[in-house]
Amino acid sequence: MMDWSDRHYRYFMRQIAARARVYTEMITTGALIHGDVERHLAFSPEEHPLALQLGGSEAEDLVRGARLGERYGYDEINLNIGCPSERVQRGAFGACLMAEPELVARCVRAIREAVPMPVTVKHRVGIDQVEDYGFVRDFVGTVSQAGCRTYIVHARNAVLKGLSPKENREIPPLKYHYVYQLKRDFPEFEIVINGGITTRAQIAQHLQHVDGVMLGRAAYHDPWLLADPGRTRAEVVHRMLEYARRQRDVPLRAIVRHMLGLYHGAPHARLWRRLLSDADRLKHNRPELLLEALALAETPGYVGLPVSA
Repeated sequence: MMDWSDRHYRYFMRQIAARARVYTEMITTGALIHGDVERHLAFSPEEHPLALQLGGSEAEDLVRGARLGERYGYDEINLNIGCPSERVQRGAFGACLMAEPELVARCVRAIREAVPMPVTVKHRVGIDQVEDYGFVRDFVGTVSQAGCRTYIVHARNAVLKGLSPKENREIPPLKYHYVYQLKRDFPEFEIVINGGITTRAQIAQHLQHVDGVMLGRAAYHDPWLLADPGRTRAEVVHRMLEYARRQRDVPLRAIVRHMLGLYHGAPHARLWRRLLSDADRLKHNRPELLLEALALAETPGYVGLPVSA
């Protein structure tokens, strides 16, 4: 989730779900080699367990990125072979690499030899017009020879030309049965399913067939979907208030933009979103704005917004 799953979002989600594994946005090897490493890789200790998701196709560069991940204390290195963006393809990585399983295997092997953390792969069930299950089966079989034991599988094909990333998440049909079959064919591997999953009932259904479920945009727009039993939204807001107070050099907008869906489906969800999107209020960078929004969201019968200070 490029530009979405930053450290502020991950901290927020950790307050909602204590045990779920969270992932960074995909970070390209070029961004780590030529960019601001601290900005890309710094995180709060509370985010553990945390995986660093890398994008790249040069083994040497991926090893450099993985070693940086080890230095910063990540728990897992995840290689993204699922992103269909044309921008990513121009860099010769992402979903287009599914056509080169031997190259992916070499990259995985190099990373595994360089760092002690688990190395996992996120991929699709196919690319373009390749509909044969054997394609993804052979991909996993080849990559597994490099020692990868965990596969996070988006249950759609990636159409590399003609569809936008958004369309690639919606138009290619879901093939959950392909992912289930992978688990049957490779029972010794951890198989995690991804794509089109939006309810707890669906999560429970998938867990009857595979080892784990990954949520992306559903968890972003409706984060309470993953809430631990007994936790309250008010508790989460108070924890985020303290977090925002500690982030003195971070604009409040950068934190609360990830929290707009916290009251998704609740009676005052619109009021919550409106207050935390109010440019006049946000420009003052007052973390206490979260308390004002909480009061509105938790007050029965409230229909308006207070006048901006």
